[in-house]
Amino acid sequence: MNSSLFTYIARRLLQLVPIVFLIILVTFTLLRLAPGDLADVIAGESGSATPEYMAQLRSQFNLDLPATTVFYNYLGNLLHFDLGFSFRHGMAVADLIVDRVGPTLLLMLTSITLATVIGVTLGVLSARYRGSLLDEAISTISTLGFATPVFWVGLVLIVVFSVNLRWLPSSGMTSIGGPPITSWAGIIELLRHLILPASTLAFFYLSIYVRVTRSAMLEVYGLDFVRTARAKGLSESRVAIRHVLRNALLPVVTLTGLQLASLLGGSIVIETIFAWPGLGRLAYDAVFNRDINLLMGVFLFSSLLVVFMNLFVDILYAILDPRIAGRRS
Repeated sequence: MNSSLFTYIARRLLQLVPIVFLIILVTFTLLRLAPGDLADVIAGESGSATPEYMAQLRSQFNLDLPATTVFYNYLGNLLHFDLGFSFRHGMAVADLIVDRVGPTLLLMLTSITLATVIGVTLGVLSARYRGSLLDEAISTISTLGFATPVFWVGLVLIVVFSVNLRWLPSSGMTSIGGPPITSWAGIIELLRHLILPASTLAFFYLSIYVRVTRSAMLEVYGLDFVRTARAKGLSESRVAIRHVLRNALLPVVTLTGLQLASLLGGSIVIETIFAWPGLGRLAYDAVFNRDINLLMGVFLFSSLLVVFMNLFVDILYAILDPRIAGRRS
């Protein structure tokens, strides 16, 4: 690692400190401004909403403290890696997040991998055979991906492949009473449950990668070094892969970093439709239960996950193009 790249990484890490603090402050403020709290939910479920009972609940869950006191206490707990306690689940928030982060990461990484590999491949073919019938077909597919709502795609896939054809399960991560995930049969069962939600989430982003890759390659095709490579007698396939695609990948890497936040947001919808036991489903349940501690923990962890994924993409971008690190160090 050269000095300029090391300086660039150190500088980016220091820039994360105010970003993380701002995320905590904004998330805390928005959740405090939202109407209702855990005491309202518990009192409603018990059918007893007397002023005395409500005051007792708010005192029990520290909901009667000033907002500044709660915020300072929360910051102090964060310094000890304590995200608080979920009274609804009767567990520490950190333990709940650890239990759910695996399925969410599995869904996100599978979806983004499918979208990147298939999208870049179709984008290369579309640029390579520009104006052909293949190019028109790929452009039509990408347009459909932009125009179709993600939740609608998920519902259609459930109706076709789960209800009508009965090929794939429609919900959950594993079957009730099925084999353990540690066995080969369990892994196969997990993959069967993963196909529909991952394909649904990947379909929209696949369309974006097709458009970006096609545009980037067509732009590189017009540069001088490509004409030079052709003049040397290199085949069109080698020119496309070795020269054009390599330089067109930089916008794709940048796009991946920008899509991570929306990908995590989209997983909330997908996890709800397919009953996938991830962070999105956990946050969805916490909203209805007014579980503020759990919501804070999920939002904070999700934000940090996106921030550090973007940091990784920036570092990868600097490695692919050393001029970035030298310019910003």
